Amino acid sequence: MAGQLQMYGLGHCSTCQKAQAELEAAGWQVEFRDVAKAPLSDAEWQPMIAEFGEKLVNRASLTWRAMSEAERAGTPLQMLSAKPSLMKRPAILEGEKRLLGWTANVKRALGVAA
Repeated sequence: MAGQLQMYGLGHCSTCQKAQAELEAAGWQVEFRDVAKAPLSDAEWQPMIAEFGEKLVNRASLTWRAMSEAERAGTPLQMLSAKPSLMKRPAILEGEKRLLGWTANVKRALGVAA
């Protein structure tokens, strides 16, 4: 079942580290991209924004709390392009499947024991 997938997040994010370790233990080959060190282009953000919309913006993050009202008024693309660490993570792309977060449902969808 396991194959290769892309995972987007932050290298220092404990949830991303846990997700990557659990995916690799389940046999997945994980291609990880730290969106703060290697920012996504608008063209790379677009399919994720089309899939997840506002959910891609982590409104519980320290980054969000530090933003001004004017910054918060932007579109998801504007906010994520300016502050990639605002992304809810991890975002996982496996073939045509796009998953967000590291929840029991995401684990089940990828065959990882919850």
